[in-house]
Parts: sequence; structure tokens; C-alpha cells
Amino acid sequence: MKNIYIIGVGLIGGSLAIDIKKNDPNVVIHGISRKETTLNEALALNLIDKKATLDDVDKADLVIISIPVDATVKLLPTVLDKIQDSALVIDAGSTKSEICKVVENHPKRRNFLAMHPIAGTEYSGPSAAISGLFVGKTNIICEVEKTTFKLQEKALKIFEKIGMRIRYMNPEAHDKHIAYVSHLSHISSFMLGKTVIDKEKNERDIFDMAGSGFASTVRLAKSSPEMWTPIFKQNKENVIETLEEYINNLTQFKELMKQDDFEAIFNEMKNTNHIKDILNGIA
Repeated sequence: MKNIYIIGVGLIGGSLAIDIKKNDPNVVIHGISRKETTLNEALALNLIDKKATLDDVDKADLVIISIPVDATVKLLPTVLDKIQDSALVIDAGSTKSEICKVVENHPKRRNFLAMHPIAGTEYSGPSAAISGLFVGKTNIICEVEKTTFKLQEKALKIFEKIGMRIRYMNPEAHDKHIAYVSHLSHISSFMLGKTVIDKEKNERDIFDMAGSGFASTVRLAKSSPEMWTPIFKQNKENVIETLEEYINNLTQFKELMKQDDFEAIFNEMKNTNHIKDILNGIA
């Protein structure tokens, strides 16, 4: 795959560009973005070799779509319309059901692979791209059976070279599980940040008194609202379900506090300590 076109050269798209180029210096990375400033920055950072437009994807061997999920739903059918018959199109969206559904009857559905690399940081834009972001990280692939086998093989070779672990899942299961382990944590972080900002009017007090625990808990509140609002919208039902369970647990904790039942609180926290065994080894 010599000509690679990346639509959205930010954290994920840019990091993919770095690692793909590192493993195969002969590839030519073309960047596509609505913003000229983004492409200029990506060029200056050597994330891409050339600027391109959507009309150029007919020359692509591989197209990687790494933009907000609502934009992916609108753009993906058009990209499939334009590509050559031998090209592969991959998206990196954090929701999968609507993205898979929009192309389920497309004549070139076999050219599309739906993936979600479980990797990232709270930062965005070309300057956020880093080498090695995907090493040891899980890459969830949905509806792999709908992608032609030759293109599956090519994609898996790329993922293997950049260090990803592969897991297969259907889009509905992906969206349900990811609501718990990713989407809820982002909402919690945003709302904790909001609570502190609303109550602590003195920013200096927040800065001086915030320890590493607070900083790590609200880290995700630095994430891009432009990216996360469409994710919550597309996964609305699953997100509401997780929020209801989370709110029930918070309410129960508050009631135990009111009742001075600190033995029950201790037991709740002790039982929850098991999460460190489950997550052992995750950086």
C-alpha cells in the first residue's frame, strides 16, 4: 500500500501516520482536512508528505478516516464512491453501529473495515500525534466478515506492525461495552470538572489545592467537545443506561454517608478494589 490518504490528521490519524511511515518509509502519506491550517501544521510536523483533497482518493491504496463520528457517517459513503476497486477504507470512530449501518448496502461495502483503536490522550490536533501510541493497545474490528479477505489481510499486517492487539466484536456489542469503559469515564470527568468550577470560584484555590488524584480524574475533561458530543449522540441509549447505573451508585453512596454507615462504605470500596486486578498492566 503505497498511497495512503488520511482524512483527519489529528491525534489518532497523525499517530497512525507516524507509525505506518516508520514501519514502511516508502509509503506516501497524503493528508486531507477541512482546515488548511491543519494540513500546514501536519506538513510542518512531518506527519504527512503531501496535502490532498477528497477528489484525490481515487488514487488511494488505503484511506483512513479519523474525524468526528457524525462527520464519518456523512463522508464514508462518498469516500467509498470515489475509491478504486482495490482500495481499502478504514475508520477509527469510537462508535460503530451507525457507521456500519450507513454503508451496509453500499456496492463497495467489501472495501470497508470498521475499527476502533482503544488508544488516545486528552489532547487533539496534529501536535497531539505521537509515535508508539498503539503499541499493546486493543483494536476492535467490527463486521470483519463483510470486508474482502485480501483487504482484511493487508489491514491486519499494518495493525500488527504498529503493535496493536486485535479483538472482533459486532457493532452493537461494541457500542454497549464502550459506553461503560470509555464514554461514562469521559462524562464523569467533564461533570467533575464542572462541579469544581461551579463551586470553587477562585481558580488559584483549584490550582493550589488540586492533587494528582484530582488531576488524573479530570484529565479527560480536557478532551475535545467537538469529538465527544457526536459520540454521545450516536450512542445515546447506551450512554443513558450507563449513567442511570452510575447515578444509582452515587445516590447509594450518599445515603450511606447520611446514615453514618462507614462500614458499608468501606466494604463498597474494598470490593471495588478488584478493578486493579482486572486492569493490571494497563498504562
